[in-house]
Amino acid sequence: KGARRAKSPFAGKLDLFFEAEIQIARSRKSDLHTLTEVVLKNPFGGIRTNYLRTQTAAYFVELIEICTERDHHEPELFSLLRRAFGYLDAHNPNLRAVAHFETELARITGVHDAKLLKGDPAFALGNLFGKLPLSRTPLLKTLASNDATQQLKEELR
Repeated sequence: KGARRAKSPFAGKLDLFFEAEIQIARSRKSDLHTLTEVVLKNPFGGIRTNYLRTQTAAYFVELIEICTERDHHEPELFSLLRRAFGYLDAHNPNLRAVAHFETELARITGVHDAKLLKGDPAFALGNLFGKLPLSRTPLLKTLASNDATQQLKEELR
């Protein structure tokens, strides 16, 4: 409550795609807990410098939300997301990066092993969890267009 107010001791430490260590006091009556401490670890500032990086990071978070239970500790998924944010912090996304994230997520959740199966890991995730984020299709279209433009530029050199 009030953690994002300007005069809050947590001001500037909580934002989209920030990595932070937090401490909370659990509420016995609701899912809204009290934030007691925040230590900012990495703001991943590069993600917010480019809309496509932000869009891709948001898709990754949406996908993780679909595949996990609330308040469930998953260190391997956290590590995957941290690596993805690190990549997006320094690089523009492409189809290969999104496919890699989806493949790793499918492997971690146990629905797809790229070494054994040739199918689409995103399809396997969608089958298991009932849906994929609606943001996936527009993201893939934009990335495909960007990848094609980049390839054309390289061919013209």
